[in-house]
Amino acid sequence: MSIAPFKGEVVAGVPLTLKVHPRARRLKLRFDEKSGGLTLTVPPRTSRRVAIEWATSQAKWVTTQLARQPGAQPLTPGATIPFDGEEVRLAWAEGTPRIVRREGDALVSGGPRDGYGRRIETWLKARARDALSTETAIIAAAAGVAIRSVSIGDADSRWGSCSAAGAIRYSWRLILAPPHVRRFVVAHEVAHRLHMDHSSAFKAAEARLYGGPVAPARLLLRRLSPVLRRVGRD
Repeated sequence: MSIAPFKGEVVAGVPLTLKVHPRARRLKLRFDEKSGGLTLTVPPRTSRRVAIEWATSQAKWVTTQLARQPGAQPLTPGATIPFDGEEVRLAWAEGTPRIVRREGDALVSGGPRDGYGRRIETWLKARARDALSTETAIIAAAAGVAIRSVSIGDADSRWGSCSAAGAIRYSWRLILAPPHVRRFVVAHEVAHRLHMDHSSAFKAAEARLYGGPVAPARLLLRRLSPVLRRVGRD
């Protein structure tokens, strides 16, 4: 696949980026919550003029999506963020150690005020790595499969991915979501160790590893996605 910007092209004031995908069968427009731009996925050999005209015709949809986007949520003292499915308050304790700790419904850190947000984010990523590594090991054991590695990142649109070699990568932001939502993503990726597709056999394995129907968790993650992706943004 390839990605290239449409020079100067915008829809409803939002920059437009083109992605040609070899398996795409139709035009698809997506709002990128991380960059604040639009990605237009098109089949090979699609006319750029036709693609731009179609994207421009979706201006009303773009405006609606922009209106639904929550504001950025920087990691600053006094802010409230989701964590493990709960709401926690961020607090700075002047004169205390910079290490981040959970105190009731608050995440507290001392140390210099400058760098506070970076310390909170580092702590959240560490919790995500620990939780997702543990949950992946448990579900992989139930599936009877081997996992090569577990890592975290901050992909624009994916909550997880699994390579053919068994390397699984998750978004660290899953630690912000409710535990059952996180477990759904883990079950989804581990199920790919059994079936590297989205066939009926894969879906049956996914539901078995999750422990029931996955649709409610998938829908909740989709609903929470805009909020989770704004945490830590300035």
